[in-house]
Amino acid sequence: MYAVIYGKNPKLSEAEFWAFTKRFGLKIKIIESSRHWMVFDSDKSVERLFHRLGGSLKLVKIVGEGEEAIWDLEYAKLFTVSIYGRDDWKLWRKLGSEIKKNFKSQGPSKFFKPAKVYAMPSELILKGFPKVKDFVFFFDKRVYVGETITLTDPFELKKLDVERPVQRAILSIPPRLARIMVNLTEIRQGNFLDPFCGIGTIVQEFLLQGLNAYGSDSNPKAIHGAKENLKWLKKEFRTKRGAHLEVCDARKLKRCFRVKFDAIVTEPYMGKPLKYHPTKGEAIKLANELDRFYYGVFDSFGDVLKRHGRVVFVFPAYKLNDGRIYRKERKWLRKLGFEVMARYTDFEGRHRVVRDIHVLKYR
Repeated sequence: MYAVIYGKNPKLSEAEFWAFTKRFGLKIKIIESSRHWMVFDSDKSVERLFHRLGGSLKLVKIVGEGEEAIWDLEYAKLFTVSIYGRDDWKLWRKLGSEIKKNFKSQGPSKFFKPAKVYAMPSELILKGFPKVKDFVFFFDKRVYVGETITLTDPFELKKLDVERPVQRAILSIPPRLARIMVNLTEIRQGNFLDPFCGIGTIVQEFLLQGLNAYGSDSNPKAIHGAKENLKWLKKEFRTKRGAHLEVCDARKLKRCFRVKFDAIVTEPYMGKPLKYHPTKGEAIKLANELDRFYYGVFDSFGDVLKRHGRVVFVFPAYKLNDGRIYRKERKWLRKLGFEVMARYTDFEGRHRVVRDIHVLKYR
């Protein structure tokens, strides 16, 4: 039995997790779930594949139910405690003390207790992992006790972002989100295209996952930057495959690529940066103007996608001046042969333009 801890966007993280299980053929049985975590049964392959997730934080091996399961925890000279479902300093200290008391007969142990932290962040665990064990308690209808066995590596994701030789800080998609979007396709292998690849963030994720990677952009300078970044990726991460990159208008893809694609994963041009939160009327106008461009893009997708191919596409939504979010419905997608399977938002409080992530299937 295992538990997964979702990241800062739990709804998107959960969607990615289920897409990930389908993509890799994992059989999952839910035991209990909440907004931020899920306890489930699965075979051990989930441990080997967990690093391919972008939106989840920890994989926990459950050792038992009830606080008495503390007695089943494996001895550690150094340990910490993470609790989910409660923000209770006294409970946190009590659990740590009970574990230390249990370990006393096996040898000395030290309880690592950072102030005001009830759930240990991955960054702190990894600095001492695996010598420092993270013992985890879930409080909901029942109490589950376990140990963190695998983490999504935030240092790797940061390296993929900020250590590349070519940077576009404002325009580039986060590597975390690139990984999530690739999983949302539910497609394990084949030809993958990013037709707005910029400096190559999504294409580098294709390569890290061993996919046939293709990318294009209408900006020659961006393609040059992508090539430099992929050279760096090969050196730093020992990727075995190369990517096929082209300078190409996304509305004319069949002129640039002779292959058919299993999936297209991309964040396109989303309009000029906004200096203020728009009204609903202004948001509708902005969305309609961009849709004239996107219509041609999706028409071009139909020329290069295989039947039943998947598209994960970021449309812009807008945080309005009254605090609401405007997300446009696009009936023209069905006219072009695309069925919307799911939609998810991803944004931070300061953002005016919100990522409205669409998962689509081409009929």
